[in-house]
Amino acid sequence: MKLRGLYLVLTVLAVSFIAACNSSGHKEDKISSDLVNNPNSANGDSKSGTLPAFKFEEIEHDFGKIIQGESVSYEFKFTNTGKSDLIIVDVSTSCGCTVPSFPRTPIRAGETGVIKVSFNSAGKFGFQAKNILVVANTQPNTTLLRIKAQVVSANGEK
Repeated sequence: MKLRGLYLVLTVLAVSFIAACNSSGHKEDKISSDLVNNPNSANGDSKSGTLPAFKFEEIEHDFGKIIQGESVSYEFKFTNTGKSDLIIVDVSTSCGCTVPSFPRTPIRAGETGVIKVSFNSAGKFGFQAKNILVVANTQPNTTLLRIKAQVVSANGEK
């Protein structure tokens, strides 16, 4: 009888644990799967002509000389030159000193958008180059942006 009770308790705990793991407790923004289109198929057919595409005004920005501790920002402007909605899935940076912000809603064909990147030079010195990786529903699905700066001390030393 004790084994049956123990088995019942363990079963209830296991079911509770699985249910807790499957429910995140918070709502996430969902994007319709109708907007996701993979042009690569097993038979070699490609519909890349219907995909969204980035056209950035610049993919690299040089802040020039900045004073150590200064925070600077730049907006990478782009146009969706493709034929369907462009969805930016993620923007990541190579350093915690660089913080991106990007549109969370689809950018329609022909519309423009901005990826803003802020760089905090606190604790940095000399030449700095930071990569910004943009992941989107384009082909290829990643685009690399870059910022750079020469961080000098307040008295002008290099």
